[in-house]
Amino acid sequence: MKVSYRWLKSWVPVTLGPHELAERLTLAGLEVDEVSAVAPPLDGVVVGEIVAIEPHPDADRLNICRVRGDSEERTIVCGAPNARTGLKAPLATLGTVLPGGLKIKPAKLRGVRSEGMLCSEPELGLGEDGGGLMELSGELQTGASLSQALELDDHVLDIDLTPNRADCLSIRGLAREVAALLELPVQVPDVPAIAPQIDDRPDIELKAPKDCPVYVGRIIRGVDATAATPSWMVEALRRCGIRSIGPVVDVTNYVLIELGQPLHAFDLSRVSGGIRVRRAKDGESMTLLDGREIELQDDLLLITDHEKPQALAGIMGGAGSMVDDHTHDVLLESAWFNPDVIVGKARRFGLATESSHRFERGVDPELQTIACERATALILEIAGGRPGPVVQAIEEGHLPQRQPVELRLDRLNRLLGTNFSIEQAASLLLRLGMDVKVDGARLSALAPSARRDIGIEADLIEEVARVHGYDRLPTRPPGGSLKVRVESETLLPLARLRTQLAARGFQEVLTWSFVSERELEQFGLQAGAQPLANPLSRDMAVLRTSLLPGLIKTAGKALRRQHHDIRLFEIGHRFRAEENGLVEDQRLGLLMSGDRGSEHFSARPDDLDFFDL
Repeated sequence: MKVSYRWLKSWVPVTLGPHELAERLTLAGLEVDEVSAVAPPLDGVVVGEIVAIEPHPDADRLNICRVRGDSEERTIVCGAPNARTGLKAPLATLGTVLPGGLKIKPAKLRGVRSEGMLCSEPELGLGEDGGGLMELSGELQTGASLSQALELDDHVLDIDLTPNRADCLSIRGLAREVAALLELPVQVPDVPAIAPQIDDRPDIELKAPKDCPVYVGRIIRGVDATAATPSWMVEALRRCGIRSIGPVVDVTNYVLIELGQPLHAFDLSRVSGGIRVRRAKDGESMTLLDGREIELQDDLLLITDHEKPQALAGIMGGAGSMVDDHTHDVLLESAWFNPDVIVGKARRFGLATESSHRFERGVDPELQTIACERATALILEIAGGRPGPVVQAIEEGHLPQRQPVELRLDRLNRLLGTNFSIEQAASLLLRLGMDVKVDGARLSALAPSARRDIGIEADLIEEVARVHGYDRLPTRPPGGSLKVRVESETLLPLARLRTQLAARGFQEVLTWSFVSERELEQFGLQAGAQPLANPLSRDMAVLRTSLLPGLIKTAGKALRRQHHDIRLFEIGHRFRAEENGLVEDQRLGLLMSGDRGSEHFSARPDDLDFFDL
C-alpha cells in the first residue's frame, strides 16, 4: 500500500522524518519497501494561467499563448491540444532546469519568440499522462510556486503488508498503529451525521445475509458530476497510486484510502426498483466497468436491482449503472462482505482492485455508516446535491463476533525473555485500542473491531513484542541442559553408506515411488500394494512395495544400449498397506550385472554371480 507521509501526519503528529518512520514501522512488522519523494526539485516552475490564445500563423498544430506567471505576462508557443483561455497549468520560467535536464531558454518557434514552457505531467516527473498540459485547479493562485501550491514537499511510503494486517490498509489504521508505536495521540477528523434534505430511501433486500450482513445505502439527488475535483484530493489520490476520474468516484476512492472502507456509487436513474444482494445464478452474465462481459457462477455474490446484476460484490461495479458526466442522482453503497465469499473471485477474472484487496482480508464491520457519512459530506462539498436519509440493512447474527483473549504473564515473559509486569503488558495493549482487564498475573484483552487477526494468546504476545519493539527485546543464549547422544555401532549413516558403495564402483539412482501392478506381480511383490486415488497413468498406479522394479527397469534401459557392466544402488522408501494402516520404511537396493572384473589380457572375463552381490 502506498501512503502519503503528509496525509499520515495530518492524523498523527509524527516528529520522525519519513525514513525514520519507515524504519520504525519495519521494526514493528509493517515492512516498508521504499520511501520515495513525491516530486523532483521544481525550482522555477510556477502556476501559470493562459489569458489569451490564438493560432500560430505558420503552424497548424501550434498556438500562441499569452500566459500570466510569476511577475508579468509572456508569450509562449504551445502545441498541447488542451491549451485554452483560462486554463491553469505549470509554467517553467526562463532558466528553469526540468527533471529530464532540459534548461528553459528563450527560443523562436516558426518565427515567434517563446519565453518559457507550459508543461505536461511527464515533463515534471509528476505522472504519465503526456497527452496534454497538466491541468491545475482554478483555485490555485497564479504565480505561486508549484511545489508549494501542490504541497509537493512530501514522500510516499510503500508498505508491504502481510494479509493478516488488513486494519492498516488505510490512513486511519496506519495512524493508529503509528500512534501506538510512538505513544502519540490520533487526531481523528470529525465525521458528523449529514441531515437529510429529501426523504428518498433506497429499498434494500439482503437475500444472502451470511455473505453480506450489513448494507448501507443513501440517495443523493442533484449532483453535478462535471464539477472539478479539488487539487488537494487529486494529489492525495495520485500519491497513493490512484488516478482521478470524476468528483463522485474520486470521493469514494478518497474515503477508501482514508478510512479503509470501499464504497461504490450507482447512477440512480439506471437502477430499476431497489437493491438486492444475492448469489449469482448459473447462466447469468454482466458487463463490468472495464467493458468486459463475464459469465457468472453461483458462488459469486452480486448487487442487483429488480431486473439485472449491477455490480460484482466487493470487486467491481457494472457498466450499466456507472456514474458519468450525465449523472445527476447517485445511490451511495457502503457494505460489509464476508471475506470467504470474496477471496479468490477477483483473480478468476484477472482483476486486482483496491476494493477486493480489502474485502478479501476483511474490513472493519463497524465502519460502514461512518464511511457513508464521510463520503456524503465530501460529495456535497465538491459536487453539491441534496442527500436523503442513511438506510441500513443489517443481520446482526451473521456479523463476526469479538471474543476476549487471555494472556498469562509467565507465558509472555518465557517466550520473549522479558521481565514485564502485568501492568506493563496491559499498557502496551491499551495503546493498540484494546479493552483490557487485569486479573492477578493474567489479563483479558478484547481487540478493536478492525483487528480480526487477534484470536489466541500468541497473537497478544506478538502485539506486546511489536509495540515494545523487537529491537529492544533482550538477547539471551538458550538455556537448558544438553546430552551427548552416542550413535549405535549397528547403524551406518547414509552418507557413509553412499561413500562406501561409490568406492566399490556403484552408481546411485533415483526411481519413481509409483509403479504398475503388473511390475509388482512379475516379482511376486503385489501383496500390500497401495493404489493411488488419482494415478498419473496405468504404469504409475500403485506405491512400490520394493525398490526392485525400479532398479530392474533402469538396468534394462542400460542393457538395451549395450552397457552390460552395471552396478547400481538406490536408497529409498517402500510402502505396504497393512491392517494398522500404511507402513513406510527405508530400504537399500543393489543391482550388479556383467563381468566380475574389468577386461584384461592376463585374465579371462568371468561373469558375476550371487555370491559377488
